Amino acid sequence: MDYLDAIILGIVQGFTEFLPVSSSGHLEIGKVILGDTSVPEESLLFTVVLHFATALSTLVVFRKDIIEIVGGVLKFQWNDETQFTVKIILSMLPAVIIGLLFEEELESFFGGSIAFVGAMLIITAVLLWLADRSKNTGKPVTLKDSIIIGIAQAIAMLPGISRSGATISTSVLLGNDKSKAARFSFLMVVPLIFGKIAKDLLGGQISTHNTDLGVLGIGFIAAFICGLIACTWMISLVKKSKLRYFSIYCVIVGSLAIITSFYI
Repeated sequence: MDYLDAIILGIVQGFTEFLPVSSSGHLEIGKVILGDTSVPEESLLFTVVLHFATALSTLVVFRKDIIEIVGGVLKFQWNDETQFTVKIILSMLPAVIIGLLFEEELESFFGGSIAFVGAMLIITAVLLWLADRSKNTGKPVTLKDSIIIGIAQAIAMLPGISRSGATISTSVLLGNDKSKAARFSFLMVVPLIFGKIAKDLLGGQISTHNTDLGVLGIGFIAAFICGLIACTWMISLVKKSKLRYFSIYCVIVGSLAIITSFYI
């Protein structure tokens, strides 16, 4: 992998981690179009570095919120911050359970079936369209909502279902405030990303043999900067009800993927 590849992959990771277009779905489509299945397996260490970069960008964007949450939790009271932390934990449970119990089954979906990916992208488009038409409210995310949103996040482990699109849309369709829905969606994934990174590191699956620190560094920087831009931009788009544009995009890409599957 050279520096240009690292920059491109960093940009893709940085934007698709937050924009509701499904990074996993685009990767599967790209694998089939390019006829190359080596990209996702080429360097697990590089993938971990990119995910760490986007998780870090989330922490930077929501640094004030996180400081308030940590401060509130340390008071050891049943305050808003403690309740928010409990909601985050509840939202993580479905994805953790599904990920641990059905890891092999989930991996089987990442086998180049772009017709399946296309169908999932269209489902994502429908969710985005419905959420975009919902009225904005001041309703916060409840404990019950957090579990339902967590289930949506678990479903979004399938290629073609956007994690941010599914969680934000589900939250908004439950009647939650759009800005609060986006905030909850982005913060709920941070512990999962760090947990996955820890699992990969401790599992001994990451090889540092012939590691080019320059490539890792440039990829990290690209993903971090693009993550900052995409996260901030996405919050603004949700508030302004601009999800329909991503809905149209997902329909177009999903339809092309399904059509293409008949000719390859």
